Amino acid sequence: MSTPVVIAIAWAVILGVGGGLLTKIGAWYRALNKPSWQPPDWLFGPAWTVILGLAAWAFVLSWNAIPPGGDYTPLIVLYAVNFVFHLLWSPLFFTVKRPDWALVEVPFLWASVLALCIGLREFSVLASWLIVPYLVWVSFAAILNWKIVQLNGPFGR
Repeated sequence: MSTPVVIAIAWAVILGVGGGLLTKIGAWYRALNKPSWQPPDWLFGPAWTVILGLAAWAFVLSWNAIPPGGDYTPLIVLYAVNFVFHLLWSPLFFTVKRPDWALVEVPFLWASVLALCIGLREFSVLASWLIVPYLVWVSFAAILNWKIVQLNGPFGR
């Protein structure tokens, strides 16, 4: 396997598995009031699998578009920043049980996904479009997070 494929797979698998391990759906979560339009819990795993797979594909396309001897740093920075903000959300919401803190973190995650959308366009228009489902899903998740905070806050008592 080529270097970009290995990096892309590692990025997606670590985020997918890490997010899954950090998402504890227990009594606390089940007791939260949630909006009627929240998708069923089983949908989140497949949705993230597709989204992260598309983002990994976008990474490979972008990497391969960089000419030999070119600078890979901007691409790596975009994905590294997104990695950090993506990985932070689940422990804030589920482990620390602070949907309000997760909501504060969401704009950073959203901005990192938007930066991918915009930044990857320099390398590959298709790569940029492959990030759009990620942006849509994080936007939807942000609204869902906000609604859960609204229905259940304040937290941390």
